[in-house]
Amino acid sequence: MFSIPAMVTLSCTDPHGKMKLFAALQLMQDCSEMSKDYDTPYRDWLESAGAVQLLNSRQVDVLRVPGLYEKLTCRTRVYGIQGSFGYRNTYILDEQGLPCYMSWSIGAFVNPATGRLCKMPESVAAALKLRAPQMEMEYRSRKITPPDAPENTLPDIPVQRNDIDYNRHVNNAQYIRMGLELLPEDFPQPTGLRVDYRKPVLPGTVLTPTLSVAGGTACIRLKVQDSLHCTMEFTA
Repeated sequence: MFSIPAMVTLSCTDPHGKMKLFAALQLMQDCSEMSKDYDTPYRDWLESAGAVQLLNSRQVDVLRVPGLYEKLTCRTRVYGIQGSFGYRNTYILDEQGLPCYMSWSIGAFVNPATGRLCKMPESVAAALKLRAPQMEMEYRSRKITPPDAPENTLPDIPVQRNDIDYNRHVNNAQYIRMGLELLPEDFPQPTGLRVDYRKPVLPGTVLTPTLSVAGGTACIRLKVQDSLHCTMEFTA
């Protein structure tokens, strides 16, 4: 596995001094991205194939929200490779080694110049340093079905320059930031999150969000005209 140390600093907290879910997503994403330099067979294959890994979906279970100045460790490991797709666990532990956030995700290997999937050779998959058994957690479906409730269209969201990362499209964690802003003010602190990423969102795009809420489930979909780009499900 690959791990990085972290701390809940002031800029990571909400008004109650607790770690923002957006900040936890940023930490997990950074840990996964940094692991490429540790796992040299994976890094070298991506470079030789002219490929990148794009996040397809992620599930996050929130077990405990850490507070200001708590010391944390974020860890990531690959538990499966199937052709053009990789399966990964990423999780955040507190100073006692107990999990605060547990996550599993699917990534696709893509050649950005052609938009085509790249299949990882079995020899490369077998040589990965970060291969480890699948973590024990509830693995829910990637497919997100909106709750049986009215779907309301909300005001458009113009993509900002700060939403874009080095891949030149909206950073995966930024979708979560947008989604959290769209939740009703009386919606409880989320204990679960699922995200289905469909199409990268490019600079200058204007997103149209929709929201449906039933009980402790809120579903947010981000569209560009009739094209669905991202679906998020927050559970209380």
